[in-house]
Amino acid sequence: MLDTFKENKRTLLLFIFILLLSFSLRFTRVMFQKQPVFGDEAIYVRWSQIMRSEPSLRFVPLSDGKQPLFMWVTIPFLKIFDDPLIAARILSVYTGTVTTAGLFFLTLLLFKSVSISLLVGFLYAISPFSTFFESMALADSMLSMFGVWSLVFAVIVVRKKRLDAAMFSGFCLGGAYLTKSPAQFFALFLPIVLILHRWPKKYALILRDLSVFLFHFFFTYAIAYGLYNILRLGENFHMIALRNQDYVNSIEHILNSPFDPLLPFLRMILEYFWFLGPSILILLIFLGIYLGTIKYKKVTLVLIFWGLAPIFLVSEFSKTMTARYVFFALPYLFVLSVVPLYKFFKPGESGINKSANGKKSLYRSINYFLNLNFGKKLLIVAFIIYLVHAFYVNLMLIFNPQNAKLPRGERSGYFEEWTSGYGIAQAADYIINYHETNPEENIVIGTEGYFGTLPDGLMIYLNEYPEIKVIGVGIDLKEIPQSLLNSVESGNQTYLLINNSRLKTDYNKLNLNLVALYQKAFRKEGTLEYNLNGPQEVLYLFEVEPSGEL
Repeated sequence: MLDTFKENKRTLLLFIFILLLSFSLRFTRVMFQKQPVFGDEAIYVRWSQIMRSEPSLRFVPLSDGKQPLFMWVTIPFLKIFDDPLIAARILSVYTGTVTTAGLFFLTLLLFKSVSISLLVGFLYAISPFSTFFESMALADSMLSMFGVWSLVFAVIVVRKKRLDAAMFSGFCLGGAYLTKSPAQFFALFLPIVLILHRWPKKYALILRDLSVFLFHFFFTYAIAYGLYNILRLGENFHMIALRNQDYVNSIEHILNSPFDPLLPFLRMILEYFWFLGPSILILLIFLGIYLGTIKYKKVTLVLIFWGLAPIFLVSEFSKTMTARYVFFALPYLFVLSVVPLYKFFKPGESGINKSANGKKSLYRSINYFLNLNFGKKLLIVAFIIYLVHAFYVNLMLIFNPQNAKLPRGERSGYFEEWTSGYGIAQAADYIINYHETNPEENIVIGTEGYFGTLPDGLMIYLNEYPEIKVIGVGIDLKEIPQSLLNSVESGNQTYLLINNSRLKTDYNKLNLNLVALYQKAFRKEGTLEYNLNGPQEVLYLFEVEPSGEL
């Protein structure tokens, strides 16, 4: 692969350009900071801050059944960037850029075409789907990176029988296991790459090659599971399996209701892809699967197992669905989308494929059509449509994410509902300014809930002010919590930070002074949230006044 760069400086320059484009789109989105903190982001950043300040708590994410690698790697970034949310999101920017590089090398290994590899890297780099999640403080970008590179090194093992590549694949697989539980898909489908080997016809030679690969992959899995077992040093290691049960149905589910929620979730995933990109490439993905299973069977089968099989399994067994649950499968779909173009970049692949017999008349027809000028132009138009759509959505995500065309569930969770952290940073600034103006006063802030967007979202900004106390007071409040009343009686400056949907009474009936309100994105008319809680969620910052009772 390195020889490719040495032989062609233009390829190296284009590769660097794609990496810079990938990095720039994600980095710019992070630095513009138009998207507020999300619930899980708040939790992860808060854990990173806790682990940084107290080394004995380096396994604190296990208390919620989460693997801690993303939080561990976030810690050095907290020392570089003042804003903790930016620090964690920048980590995802870097891992996303490394994923783009890995996808280039993976495609080069599979198809041995520099042009195809550059195209796949470019398509992935500008995908709004990847831009969106690779600029958020979530573990999904890191998981995707480890998945791509574990496959890259596994392919090298099969092609070159190199033990060092097997070890590197093990380190990547182990990193995935330390990042998030869907790494199990990588471990499950990694042996599929063995079909890429040119197996000899003699039985003795088959056994020889098989023994070599078993030896190599023994090291891969030994290293991976060795790294994973580091988590046993934490006292809550068992919580990973317990929390996985909260998200995944049992195997018996497929016997009782095999199509529910399989079909609804597949429709949702198709919507994610259509809005966030691949968009028009969805058609080329299906076309690539069909053409590939006839002409490039082995490579296509590997991509199907790594790109499509996880999507179907997640749809079948997951209890809930969101776009990031299938994000780790996205890179391999981009490789499938360029299969229809492969013949145009590989010598000897133009014209009607002579290996297609009468039973493959549809394949012959498609192949013939693609070689017509009209067919070629149609493919070019499809990629131009994708290009325009991708850059438009990316620009909206960077400069005006509230108006970006997003799937309904994603817009709701990230911009509209209580999981969206609009106003938290501003509320923290207000409280910090008050504290600096009145350093002698004790400050207590009560927030809805005990975990998540609030109070973790507030505490990440108040981390440098341990004297400011943040306490959770529950949800669906109908009166001022007793803990806040006690705080007022003790002479503390006391606040309440709560979303309007969680305050189940008119705040004018309580002895609360409205300090500020922060509006979130407008809900779509006719949705359940709109009907229940009105057109817009609002975050309230109240000052709790003395004698605050009903």
